[in-house]
Amino acid sequence: MAKIQAVKKNAKSIEETLWDSADKLRGSVEPSEYKHVVLALIFLKFASDRFEHRRGELIDEGKEKYIDMVEFYAMKNVFFLPEESRWSYLVKNAKQNDIAVKIDTALHTAEKTNKALQGALPDNYFSRLNLDVSKLAALLDTINNIHTLKDEEQDIIGRIYEYFLRKFAIKEGKGKGEFYTPKSIVNLIAEMIEPYQGIIYDPCCGSGGMFVQSLKFVEAHRGNTKNISIYGQEYTNTTYKLAKMNLAIRGISGNLGEVAADTFSRDQHPDLKADYIMANPPFNLKDWRAADELTGDARWAGYDVPPVSNANYGWILHMVSKLSDNGVAGFILANGALSGGGEEYKIRRKMIENDLVEAIIVLPRNMFYTTDISVTLWILNKNKKARTAKLNGVTKNYRDRSGEILFVDLRRWGSEYEKMFIHLMPEDIGKVALNLHNWQQVDCDKTYKNIPEYCYAATADEIKANDFSLVPSKYIEFVDRDSGIDFDIEMKRIQQTFKAILVEEAESQSELKKAFKGLGYEI
Repeated sequence: MAKIQAVKKNAKSIEETLWDSADKLRGSVEPSEYKHVVLALIFLKFASDRFEHRRGELIDEGKEKYIDMVEFYAMKNVFFLPEESRWSYLVKNAKQNDIAVKIDTALHTAEKTNKALQGALPDNYFSRLNLDVSKLAALLDTINNIHTLKDEEQDIIGRIYEYFLRKFAIKEGKGKGEFYTPKSIVNLIAEMIEPYQGIIYDPCCGSGGMFVQSLKFVEAHRGNTKNISIYGQEYTNTTYKLAKMNLAIRGISGNLGEVAADTFSRDQHPDLKADYIMANPPFNLKDWRAADELTGDARWAGYDVPPVSNANYGWILHMVSKLSDNGVAGFILANGALSGGGEEYKIRRKMIENDLVEAIIVLPRNMFYTTDISVTLWILNKNKKARTAKLNGVTKNYRDRSGEILFVDLRRWGSEYEKMFIHLMPEDIGKVALNLHNWQQVDCDKTYKNIPEYCYAATADEIKANDFSLVPSKYIEFVDRDSGIDFDIEMKRIQQTFKAILVEEAESQSELKKAFKGLGYEI
């Protein structure tokens, strides 16, 4: 079992240096706002570097007459930028009082010129935020030092974007930051459902992290990303833009719908059948529909209507309706969905009887930046029958798992990361995924075994005897729940938590004093 351990920090990275510069905007602008400012600027720098590189190629090839033709850039998956959208133009005018207007113009023009960017970039963020010109100029100067094309294999711009999304999620705290799912959770889902080829769908895609990590999974396993099609939907307009920008900087094409829209009331992909679904729906969403709305919706056909008081089973049935005949889904939900009563019980029981649930994995606490609760990864599978499938050139022989469900408990796994937060290390993810795949295979009696306090493969009769509960502790054997706890490590974690709280309190007091001093009062 993996034990909680501290992850050592290296020398300050380019991401950290840039964050320190960007974070100086704090105070005059809320984090929920300035993430769009910073990420838009990073995008413009990246797009400009690629544009200038492509422009140079055309000149070197003796094709100067084509340097202002959009098509000659699009063919290389490069965005064409008119002069007012180029980074060099912005840097040249960085200290001008109207630099905010110029940046807004640059973004608007870039989006208008490139169809792939439509709906992706912030609208008039800079002009309306009243940003301090000197701070904005300093941020431009810092971003100007990023060599986005220095090593494309390292995905520098992608790393920076990912880093900023994570930091913003931490800054925004509980109740906010839903745009970001921790990378180790996304990697775990990808390794377990193996999305090598076909359609990948995320009904609540946030900033698009599921898609990015899915394609990284394919690349890491030497698959072909051209065999993947991406579909998604996002409710919040600003987050919808983050997702489109996140895909754009990596050259990923995807259909996120015409506009940002509510998945339940305005499904952007009504006829979609996905091979893979990866999702992190909002936990325990209340009042997600009016009492008389969607009661006859086709997505709940054959099931009870999900309760108005909680959208968890609305999300589950929406995803079930989107799966192809051999489709697999991996998604995160709050633990309460494992054992709820009323309509939730009836839906859960019917899903189990329909043999849709393949695995239930309880994750460690403190993995999310928005909540400290333990959550569950569900794996649904439309075809648990015996079959042979070829994944990325490898033939897999699946045994008949009808009626069975694999339960896994990872609550005491993980490593400390970003102060009080926990993530799963690559070796952890590999072990858990291999355990699932071993259990799925025809020779599972040689490769898989039930392990106390870790995993258990339950039969249909055992699940029925437990009244269709999906709580892992009802199936996994626990010898002594307290015997393996290292109290010294736990106390150190609590100590670090209090330290972080005290530091934040001191920072808040300092900001408050500065605010009063600015008004001519001393505290």
